[in-house]
Amino acid sequence: MEYDVAAIEVLEGREAVRKRPGMWIGSVGERGVLQMVWEAVGRAVNQSLPGGAVDVTLTRDGGVRVADDGPGDPFETTGGTGGPGLETLLTSLRAGPDPGGRHTVAVGHPRVGLCVVNALSSRLKAEVRREGVLRAQEYAHGVAVAPPATVGPAAGSGTTIAFWPDTEIFETTRCSFAVLAEHFRQVAVLNPGLTITLTDERPAGEARAVMFRYPGGVRDFVAALEAEAGALVHQDAIGFEREDPRMAGAMEVAFLWSGSREERIHSFANSLATRQGGTHVDGFRDGVAAAVTAYARRRGLLTPADPDPDVARIGEGLTAVVSVKLDRPEFLGATVGLLGNTAVRACVGEAVQEHLGTWLEERPERAAEIVARFVRGVHED
Repeated sequence: MEYDVAAIEVLEGREAVRKRPGMWIGSVGERGVLQMVWEAVGRAVNQSLPGGAVDVTLTRDGGVRVADDGPGDPFETTGGTGGPGLETLLTSLRAGPDPGGRHTVAVGHPRVGLCVVNALSSRLKAEVRREGVLRAQEYAHGVAVAPPATVGPAAGSGTTIAFWPDTEIFETTRCSFAVLAEHFRQVAVLNPGLTITLTDERPAGEARAVMFRYPGGVRDFVAALEAEAGALVHQDAIGFEREDPRMAGAMEVAFLWSGSREERIHSFANSLATRQGGTHVDGFRDGVAAAVTAYARRRGLLTPADPDPDVARIGEGLTAVVSVKLDRPEFLGATVGLLGNTAVRACVGEAVQEHLGTWLEERPERAAEIVARFVRGVHED
């Protein structure tokens, strides 16, 4: 058996995606369908910010429709800094999204984009409302059926992408309403002012719909997490926002201690969930531990001979959301689940220590209650 250059098969563009879909979306099951939704929604969210709206509909015939109220993507590529047109985004892998800076919301996986969604759909329809005109184009299996055409007049502006996952490729074309809703809730929380509506037309009878909008940002997220955990006493979350040029970005943090013994930290970088944590989570833990320890020593709750409270013990009962938005996010590994920017740890740590330290001084009764839990642990050890 001989193996030489003639045995190498080079796959490009649409054919490469259709032949090896798992390389692009990870699965030909429900997880892959969800990834396609994330890609379409990610483009819509970035078109709509700040303060816009995105409507996602799961249609009765197995399709997904994503509409935004942004300026409307022109089909043709524009000159200067306009970037690729919608037709290029739908047909060229090279036009896929970059990880982006702090103003880019990461919903899907970097460098996948609409071309992959189009290639893996039996049918896709794009509609653009721009400058009072509605234009549309349809695709079949990633290939344009006809050039973009003017359909008629249009009110407002925006882009609508409707696609139907290809049943010849996917084991299932259904995706979970609950999984979509939870993911969209996180995106809305991390981008205050953005409205995301999810409608499911698939159930027999009346359609179900949910809307997500969180003007309070991550503070609202912490409150929702506490409510879901069945907290009997609702407390105001400790929260703040800060920009730090040393890390070329900004942070938004909210947290509180509850009666639970479980630590729940949800972390994000540029609106992408970092399930493995990273330097922003390390910095948050550093800052909390430093503030609690310093307060306890100033108040004489710890003697000079006492060791510092264990960081793990300080995290007991802590519910937190730590979000950073960076100009140049650095992730460790291909899964984009672990943030690696080294400067972020010190910046977040200092900010948390300062803000929590002030909060503890201003609320001595609540501070004594919180710190006493950890000081008792030091004395018991």
